[in-house]
Amino acid sequence: MIHDDLEAFAAALPPLQSLAGLDLGTATIGVAVSDTFLSIATPLETIKRKKFGQDAAKLSSILAERRICGLVLGLPRNMDGSEGPRCQSTRAFARNLIQTAGLGLPITFWDERLSTVAAERALLEADTSRKRRAEVIDHVAAGYILQGALDRLRVLRGASGE
Repeated sequence: MIHDDLEAFAAALPPLQSLAGLDLGTATIGVAVSDTFLSIATPLETIKRKKFGQDAAKLSSILAERRICGLVLGLPRNMDGSEGPRCQSTRAFARNLIQTAGLGLPITFWDERLSTVAAERALLEADTSRKRRAEVIDHVAAGYILQGALDRLRVLRGASGE
């Protein structure tokens, strides 16, 4: 089930299981995972994209291995907040995961504007070499995306008294 509303997504999540965050690019998919308390996002790996079926199989393998209960996909909105072709592509990827790959996890979207810029800045501050930055930037950006959603989920849980 795809949820545009984070509250509906939160309601669909089972307790004490992890989430995964994805930064979808044309050549790669950055993957980050959370702890079971949904408090900390950790960059995991970058998948080199091939065909959708191969990408979905690799992703499904990671999700099963990590016992992931839901997905947060970075939604690449334009700077004015509007949705362009990249947002349509991300939404299509989510629909295909559910329909084609049979992924039965709840999926939501998180505004990813400037997540790659933030990831790049953090890697520069850590004095990461240019080569290493290129290797890790996508899954570090996925970590920023997932952490943003986790922080918002924590606020929602606090507001509902959980």
